[in-house]
Amino acid sequence: MHARRRLNDVPVLTDIDAQYLQRAVELAGNGLGRVHPNPLVGAVLVRDGSVLGEGWHEAYGGPHAEVNAIAASGGDTEGATLYVSLEPCCHTGKTGPCTTAIAEAGIARVVVAADDPAEHAAGRGLGILRDDGIDVDMAGGDVARRARLLNQGHRKHARTGRPFVLFKSAMSLDGKVATAAGDSKWISGELSRERAHRWRSHMDAVVVGIGTALADDPRLTSRVDGVERQPRRIVFDSLARLPLDSQLVAQAEEVPLTVVVSRAAPRAATEALHNAGADVLLATGQHEPARVVSALDGLGQRGIKSMLLEGGPHLAGAFLDAGEIDELRLFIAPVLVGSRNARDPLEGVGAERIGEAVRATGLECHRIGEDVLLTARLAEW
Repeated sequence: MHARRRLNDVPVLTDIDAQYLQRAVELAGNGLGRVHPNPLVGAVLVRDGSVLGEGWHEAYGGPHAEVNAIAASGGDTEGATLYVSLEPCCHTGKTGPCTTAIAEAGIARVVVAADDPAEHAAGRGLGILRDDGIDVDMAGGDVARRARLLNQGHRKHARTGRPFVLFKSAMSLDGKVATAAGDSKWISGELSRERAHRWRSHMDAVVVGIGTALADDPRLTSRVDGVERQPRRIVFDSLARLPLDSQLVAQAEEVPLTVVVSRAAPRAATEALHNAGADVLLATGQHEPARVVSALDGLGQRGIKSMLLEGGPHLAGAFLDAGEIDELRLFIAPVLVGSRNARDPLEGVGAERIGEAVRATGLECHRIGEDVLLTARLAEW
């Protein structure tokens, strides 16, 4: 391996280091939808330019990525370098500390792509490794950013107590999500809808407003092959109008359902939802954006770290006004709707001047069948 340079006593990682770290980040992605509430982690164990073992966190309660990589090596790990996408844990939970496993394996160097801002981590694991005489290096640049983006839900929840919010919508070329009559099925193509169902399985929760729930009577489940855990369904329903015979309530015993209500909700209605198996969450505040923040605080306390916001426009606008949309994924279909009364993807108060508008920090574009998928990040944690 190429020798590392040091700049002002800070290690500069080699291209080979970056290559192995990128592989660790790729491996971490294999745990999507399987490890909640834990973060995604991947690891690669290397010595003298040869990969000894690879691993990732495969399931909640199972061995972590570092332990799986050590096991895959067959035990021959003395003097090796471990590349890991996230700072190794140093606490005992469902499994023992990875820092202990690393030290016992005789690993000489650990290269980490991203820190872990959680209270029980936040650099503690790195300090323990250094105290054990292990050389520890932190990455920077593109590979570090990729590693951080992989765990945005974990990172935002650790720093704010609220879940990461991904807003998904499908719109026409002229930016409409429904006709003036309210018809929206289907703007996007089949491949786009399948992609959105896959995203549901990657998130802790799927969120809609009561308007969408009443109009569509959705299930909000992920209906693609290989789903191991269905997301919690969340309905923002200030007056507790969700029908007890809706599909959401009917499946509440099998797939968790939370109904977010305001103080204006009739007590009889909230009690009926509770008795039918729904979790009822009271959101407080003088206006809708404040109630969005209150609800996200409550959902974060329930262990929700990431959510897919699917609308409708009224609720999405309230999230935007609250500053609680972290990422957008917009399918743009090759159709034109027209009409001044057709629905826009985001309503709410919005910005009065362009200079006050929310600006994305990153923008990506991909072709999905006949549609175009735009991904825009509004916050990075």
